[in-house]
Amino acid sequence: MGRKSNRAKEKKARRLEERAAMDAVCAKVDAANKLDDPLAAFPAFKKYDRNGLNLQIECKRVTTLNPLSVEWAFELTRANMQTLYEQSEWGWKEREKRDEMNDERAWYLLARDGESAPVAFSHFRFDVECGEEVLYCYEVQLESRVRRKGLGKFLIQILQLIANSTQMKKVMLTVFKHNHGAYQFFRDALQFEIDETSPSMSGCCGDDCSYEILSRRTKHGEASVGHSHGGGHCGGCCH
Repeated sequence: MGRKSNRAKEKKARRLEERAAMDAVCAKVDAANKLDDPLAAFPAFKKYDRNGLNLQIECKRVTTLNPLSVEWAFELTRANMQTLYEQSEWGWKEREKRDEMNDERAWYLLARDGESAPVAFSHFRFDVECGEEVLYCYEVQLESRVRRKGLGKFLIQILQLIANSTQMKKVMLTVFKHNHGAYQFFRDALQFEIDETSPSMSGCCGDDCSYEILSRRTKHGEASVGHSHGGGHCGGCCH
């Protein structure tokens, strides 16, 4: 009976430890979501003045954005991505994409020109994936006139900066395999790796999936490799 009792105590202690770890993860996500402006401490990154561009960068919750800016972001996403979605097993689901981009958890990095017109954006969220606090990048979209000028890389570097400053473990994103330019951009130019949760790594559908999940660890994530308290949970919590 003593041995069984000890095993039960150890199991209970493990559960309590995992729960405390998940509470700490969710507390970091909640703290990040309570910020007024995650970019406020980095004024040098609020402008992009190179390669013929002179842009202002802002970071806002979707709930504080002008609805016209969100609608512009949706229309740009549709123009850039609809065909790629239709070539995947997901298909293009307009209502779902619109709901996703208007979800109250959404944050936006917006780049505006001298007339305050938006020219590029990133939609991201602070969330939990498999027991780790992460910054998940849902979209990075640029108008054609500002592409190939380093702006996309700059926006992703801002996301990495924000992820580090809010103590997220990594920046994550999903990319279509058949979107060859984007895939190469993230893997080669930005040194993202195929995440362990990606279908090709987890074995859930492998080559049959048209996408990969990529990630790049922050300094906080590098320090905690091998010490995740996932508990088998993948997906967001803390809502």
